[in-house]
Amino acid sequence: MKNAIAILSLCLVTAPVFAQKPCEELKSEIAEKLDAKGVQNYQLTIVTNAEADSSDQTVVGSCEGGTKKIIYTRQGR
Repeated sequence: MKNAIAILSLCLVTAPVFAQKPCEELKSEIAEKLDAKGVQNYQLTIVTNAEADSSDQTVVGSCEGGTKKIIYTRQGR
């Protein structure tokens, strides 16, 4: 759990840097980092900004010029 929190914090700090990237590319990079830290049972979902604002999930990235967000959801705790 501590690893997941650390990764999510890192993603939130670096998200503005990656805002210009295509969403699928950024999603893959975030997944690689989570997998390398041993995080399991998660889902990354690309959503519009409006969908991200209306959800209670954690935003871990912004992409395509800031028009979309990548949401992290923990599954099967």
